[in-house]
Amino acid sequence: MKQQDRQKEIIKTSIVGIAVNILLAAFKAAVGLLSNSIAVVLDAVNNLSDALSSVITIGGAKLAGKRPDREHPLGHGRIEYISALIVAAIVLYAGITSLVESVKKIIEPSAPAYSTVSLVIVAVAVLAKVLLGRYVKSKGEQTNSGALVASGTDALSDAALSFAVLLTALLYTFNGISLEAYVGVIISGFIIKAGIEMISDTVKDILGRRANVEVSNKIKELVTGEPEVLGAYDLFIHDYGPGKAYGSVHVELPDTMTVDKVDILTRKLTDRVYRETGVILTGIGVYSRNTDAKAEKIRRDIEAIVMAHDWALQMHGFYIDEEKKVIRFDVVLSFGVSQDECIKTICDEIAPLYPDYNLVIVPDIDITD
Repeated sequence: MKQQDRQKEIIKTSIVGIAVNILLAAFKAAVGLLSNSIAVVLDAVNNLSDALSSVITIGGAKLAGKRPDREHPLGHGRIEYISALIVAAIVLYAGITSLVESVKKIIEPSAPAYSTVSLVIVAVAVLAKVLLGRYVKSKGEQTNSGALVASGTDALSDAALSFAVLLTALLYTFNGISLEAYVGVIISGFIIKAGIEMISDTVKDILGRRANVEVSNKIKELVTGEPEVLGAYDLFIHDYGPGKAYGSVHVELPDTMTVDKVDILTRKLTDRVYRETGVILTGIGVYSRNTDAKAEKIRRDIEAIVMAHDWALQMHGFYIDEEKKVIRFDVVLSFGVSQDECIKTICDEIAPLYPDYNLVIVPDIDITD
């Protein structure tokens, strides 16, 4: 989906959400105030917060769609994550406010008075929230909008909570048992939980997640699909907002390739990766690999020593410089280990086997699966 079409879809979906939530909030507020029901009033407040969330989603989509400028050469896409964070904060605030009001009602209870019309309105509101939640969430997944997915998920949760309010109202109407305030506490708990989860999820996007496994595997598959490429490593994918991903990768090439051939190959890889994954490779680094049999045997022997350790996840970038008598390679280490100690262990095991060579071992971090 084109960026312009994506923005229009997000705005249209958000406008639908605003309209539905405002109508629901108005009806529920009227029902809650007339029937003296704290649970229904809190449900109305929750709908109002959802409408505000949709307004913020529209603002975020508009700002994120701004063209790159001198200060933000990679665009403004990450603004969507900020808008999603604001939406989550509003949900959390609504939950805390609801909890406070519910506790007040437990301390100072008052009997509700439902009418048939009010019960019908709450029932219709449940159905409307289910339909709205499914619609908004599906559009969020379609457009890769975290804010819409969060709003849709929240709407589905609201539908379940509104259903609980309806059951509480029916219970009071037919049995005279009032659980209003206690249901309000439960509703508040769910809203607070949803807000915390949404904040946590969005913060992970802002901090930077591990690259998507499917995307990273696809890029490696495309890169290593070229006969000259002997391996693809150190894949970085930088997220600058939905649909705006930039990456870099190291490829292992035979030491017999000339610069002009490497240039042709890297341009070809950049174009193919972008067309098939949407990721723009801003850099393709090169590891030179020996093509003689002696170096290949040494590489296999050293790799067996390195990979015998459970904290060594991968070895790559191996090259022997016979003129300078240097053996160099990178080792991907697992998290939670001391890089210095691991490299020292490897050196102590390999150095005695190849006393004529200097070892240059570079520790790498585990960034892709």
